[in-house]
Amino acid sequence: MGPDTSKRKKASDFPQELLDLFHLYVHGDIDRRGFFDGARKFAVGGLTVAGLLESLSPNFAWAEQVPKDDARIKTERATVPSPSGNGTIIGYLARPSNAAGKLPGVIVVHENRGLNPYIEDVARRLALLNFVAFAPDGLTSVGGYPGDEQKGVALFGTVDKPKMTEDFIASARWLKARPDCTGKIGAVGFCFGGGMVNTLAVRLGADLSAGVAYYGAQPTAPDEIAKIKAPLLLHYASLDTGITGRWPAYETALKAAGATATGYVYEGANHGFHNDTTPRYDDAAAKLSWQRTVDFFNKYLKG
Repeated sequence: MGPDTSKRKKASDFPQELLDLFHLYVHGDIDRRGFFDGARKFAVGGLTVAGLLESLSPNFAWAEQVPKDDARIKTERATVPSPSGNGTIIGYLARPSNAAGKLPGVIVVHENRGLNPYIEDVARRLALLNFVAFAPDGLTSVGGYPGDEQKGVALFGTVDKPKMTEDFIASARWLKARPDCTGKIGAVGFCFGGGMVNTLAVRLGADLSAGVAYYGAQPTAPDEIAKIKAPLLLHYASLDTGITGRWPAYETALKAAGATATGYVYEGANHGFHNDTTPRYDDAAAKLSWQRTVDFFNKYLKG
């Protein structure tokens, strides 16, 4: 049996203005008081602002599509040397239990709060599909994901961003060189992680075989975009106007650079639509985008 999602609220249960306010809060653009001040007008009919925040916040039980103890996969914590970054980075490694021979690898990059249970579950989902999945924790240098989303966001803001980038690059090169990896690696990331996938495509060039970015920030410098050699699959939400609004210019620049890129904008979806722990989750968009992601990795990593 899967997780009980019968009590999960949908984005349509909330005013869009409140969802946008929550978006600012989870990205650290406003603090808790700022959220409470802005959300106060929506606390009617017995609802409290604290109750609204709780109903918008993650329920990680909903995200467990693949149980941690699923016998079909094996998982462990692995430490990767990162001499150009923070020294080391720790991540979550997931592989099929009975893999025959080498498998392609996929780096899974979290949102702006560290390696939470949702991202670990995404790694397990990929392991079930016969990939070696590695999800690094960008918060390693500050003690790792703290088990609390808002503490994670706060810690994330304290990490040296250029060094964190080097940590993810080191993770990708480590995965590519593993003896159980074919040497073909992809990357998938969400929010901050989507932007990191774009960065990995720039920095790794032909060493990255496929990149999938969910609502991620895009590079803008033509000399950077010209370094992208990996095919890219880019998922955007129509209501995420900031990030999605910059996709047409990125698409034009990628075409000018001769890169292979396909982008989809999911109508009526919010930023975070793949994250099945919050009401911003959009079932149709999440499932369609994930099937496209799996097909993309199968084509470019296994083909």
